[in-house]
Amino acid sequence: MATQVKAINLPEGYQTILSNGRHSIIGDEPVKSNGTDLGFNPSELLLAALAMCKTGTVRFIARKNGWNIKNVTASLVQEVKRSEEGMEANIKVHLEIEGDLTKEQRQTLNREADKCYIHRLLKGNWNIEKTEQVNTLPIDENGISL
Repeated sequence: MATQVKAINLPEGYQTILSNGRHSIIGDEPVKSNGTDLGFNPSELLLAALAMCKTGTVRFIARKNGWNIKNVTASLVQEVKRSEEGMEANIKVHLEIEGDLTKEQRQTLNREADKCYIHRLLKGNWNIEKTEQVNTLPIDENGISL
């Protein structure tokens, strides 16, 4: 099944309402980038998706194996290097798993976290089609589609 997200960028700063048709969140840029800092910036949203996937995978594997864990916390830091060839990102991941686990169980959970579907998706091949213009709707004085 295809995943679909709709983004509506508002006139104020870079506020963007992101929706999957059931849930909505606000994305934005920081004030230093002329945004209003009312939501995650695009890089933070990407890291949040990866963090959520890794912690959810840890929870899934622990439940599957009957291992009793409490909170699972992921801290991710992205470092980007820019060059003439493009950009290269390095993401550092630190997982904290609360629970009475053996060293081997923790190693298994860390290994499985690195197999989560977002991790595999980001490491895989991407084909992002060129943006195409669609029919535009008239907007009112507040920038809202009529």
